[in-house]
Amino acid sequence: MRKMEKQLHKISKEQEYNEYVKKKVPKPNYLKNSIWAFFVGGMICTIAQFILNTFQDFGISKTDSNTITVIIMVFLGAFLTGLGIYDKIGKRAGAGSIVPITGFANSIVSPAMEFKREGYVFGVGSKMFSLAGPVLVYGFGSSVAIGLLYFFLSK
Repeated sequence: MRKMEKQLHKISKEQEYNEYVKKKVPKPNYLKNSIWAFFVGGMICTIAQFILNTFQDFGISKTDSNTITVIIMVFLGAFLTGLGIYDKIGKRAGAGSIVPITGFANSIVSPAMEFKREGYVFGVGSKMFSLAGPVLVYGFGSSVAIGLLYFFLSK
């Protein structure tokens, strides 16, 4: 009997605590967050499109322009992460900052920046791909799966 009373008391304390936490946790503004994500993601894509169009206007082929644009966007994502600016953008924009190219660069550079005090080889070099590894595996795996689907469904 006493054990059951203790369990009921524990459950009521947990419920009180959960209600207290619900009151204290700030409520996210989904509309505002969505607008920021849309705006920042759109701006990143607009910058990439501007770079692509500029290289094509100079007479560079579309394939080469695509490659140059990807290289520049990866560099910008990594550079802004190194300066600490990309993290501030990510806090404001949320998912809008995870545009594939710049978000990927950020995911590679961020872990490396955290371990730079351990040295360039054992810190930066060894931790650089700790987060990017699963991203690469997922990317390769999904591209093979989609390629196979395309191959079999296009016949």
